[in-house]
Amino acid sequence: MSRIGKKPITVPSGVKVTAKDSSVLVEGAKGKLSFDLPAGIRCEQKDNQVVFTRVNDVKMMRALHGTSRALVMNMIKGVSVGFSKTLRIDGVGYKAQIQGKTLKLNVGFSHPVEYAIPPDVAIDASKQVVIVVSGIDKARVGQVAAEIRHICPPEPYKGKGIRYEDERVRRKVGKAVTK
Repeated sequence: MSRIGKKPITVPSGVKVTAKDSSVLVEGAKGKLSFDLPAGIRCEQKDNQVVFTRVNDVKMMRALHGTSRALVMNMIKGVSVGFSKTLRIDGVGYKAQIQGKTLKLNVGFSHPVEYAIPPDVAIDASKQVVIVVSGIDKARVGQVAAEIRHICPPEPYKGKGIRYEDERVRRKVGKAVTK
């Protein structure tokens, strides 16, 4: 039995989980999300808990059992609390600002880079060197943060670029001058 898949999910107050046929709908204060269950995985709601079961013990079903439970758990957490990723910009003159529905980044190129903000994600750049990406879908928040980081990833010599707040970049030693 999957150790993660067999754990029941306790639904917090203010969150409504609806399990129909092969889909799960989660509604909360921040919004609603839905997930289509893989064939062979069943979701049942008992009292204040959601329980996942699988039809057989094939290796793929065991993997999908825990994965499905984790995805629904992230949906419940997303609609009640939300997710966020913080990016930090390092470099002289590097900055970010929001203009309408675009994120404008000055990160050492000859022109400012503009990133269109998706409608399902909120981006805050009130401090010019800190970007906060937040939303209710954990995967979408991570993907948007990765796309922003990809514009100018941190380089190992001076450490300039866009990095995650908790990311450590291993620095390299530059050229050594010998006499």
